[in-house]
Amino acid sequence: MQPSVTRWKTTTAVLLRTTALSLLAAVAAAGVGAGPALAADGNVAWTVRTASNSYGEARSSYSYNVNPGGSVEDAMVVANRGAAPLALSVYAADGFTTDAGQLDLLSKDKKSVAIGAWVKPNAGSVVVQPGKTAQVPFKISVPDNATPGDYVGGILTTLTQADQAEGINVDRRLGIRIKMRVGGDLKPNLAIEDLHVKYAGPSNPFSKGDATITYKIHNVGNAALSGQQAVSVSGPFGLLRVRAKDIAAPPELLPGESWNVTVPLHGVAPVVSLAATATLTPLLTDASGSTTPLKPVQVTAHGWALPWLLVLALVVLIAVLVGAYLYRRRNRTQRKAREDARVRDAVEQALRGQEPRTS
Repeated sequence: MQPSVTRWKTTTAVLLRTTALSLLAAVAAAGVGAGPALAADGNVAWTVRTASNSYGEARSSYSYNVNPGGSVEDAMVVANRGAAPLALSVYAADGFTTDAGQLDLLSKDKKSVAIGAWVKPNAGSVVVQPGKTAQVPFKISVPDNATPGDYVGGILTTLTQADQAEGINVDRRLGIRIKMRVGGDLKPNLAIEDLHVKYAGPSNPFSKGDATITYKIHNVGNAALSGQQAVSVSGPFGLLRVRAKDIAAPPELLPGESWNVTVPLHGVAPVVSLAATATLTPLLTDASGSTTPLKPVQVTAHGWALPWLLVLALVVLIAVLVGAYLYRRRNRTQRKAREDARVRDAVEQALRGQEPRTS
């Protein structure tokens, strides 16, 4: 696995800002790469692996089940493949899921509150001679008041080198993932939040358009979960249903994390009212790697799918009908007013034509 590098340029030549990019997807998936991590100048190379002990051999990462107040002791093996002695810093950090769906670890200057705070290496640094290996023991002490559930972090080795050409310091990091399940009541639960549907259709009222469904997957439980998704839209009474195909699975989300989802659907009829339904089946993975599907979560939201040309024609028709009604009503009012005036005139004339009687 190649160590990752992030470079930040500074405006002063006196103070070089040290920075590091966290572990990439290979660490999230396997915990350690198969090949050595090479420095940019090719003079330094090192690898890390799990130690072989009672927890197993050739492990790709660390995985433990510990009760609150319990502890674990393990070790990491660092091998120097280069031609010069190698001095590495060693520290632990909490993990999180990036916007790209990869596991990352907090940089050393960020405060960890779980794995990164519970893991204590025997030393903060290690020196490895050329062609040799060194074992770095560490202990994980879980607090008595630790909340039950899943935690992910990692233990890392770092090398800081100056890049004279760029005028910066570069941190290279290589480490191994640590996944821990703290004993207690496990409550795995995913929620679908902020479900919306938007429709974009052609001007032809008899043609079909596109719907876009967006929502957020939120891990509201205390277990790390992935999931399977299904999305569909339909018209009133479930008619003309269109189902999405090949929706990418969300990454495994840690407790409290969220993941935004956008699903486009094509060939959706403009049926005035659309019902968008998202179904999510949480997937729980145990320590052995077995995955168990949990009870699906389903949410429905509604939106408009209006055939605008037809709507415009309907508006024009309504305007014509209203205009005709008002015109007829005005004519009736005018005719009634003329008739009333004629009757009044006739009455007045009749009254004027009567002469008073004399005794």
